[in-house]
Amino acid sequence: MKIPRNLASKDLVKALSKLGYDVTRQTGSHIRLTTDKNGKHSLTIPAHNPLRIGTLTSILKDIANHHNLNVNQLIEFLFS
Repeated sequence: MKIPRNLASKDLVKALSKLGYDVTRQTGSHIRLTTDKNGKHSLTIPAHNPLRIGTLTSILKDIANHHNLNVNQLIEFLFS
């Protein structure tokens, strides 16, 4: 499955809740998410609509590494 195009940050936050990520704070145009699954993991995503493909790819790689998945498995889980 391909990385979704025109994905808004609010849609990504909603999809990441499947993995246990919760919004811990928002400062300006950046949203901080944290999960305790597989150890504590935090990440920051820009509150943009749509997210740039390079930014989204980097975020998904970081999440996939934390959860011991490859990016394609993560995309299938989050967006199908």
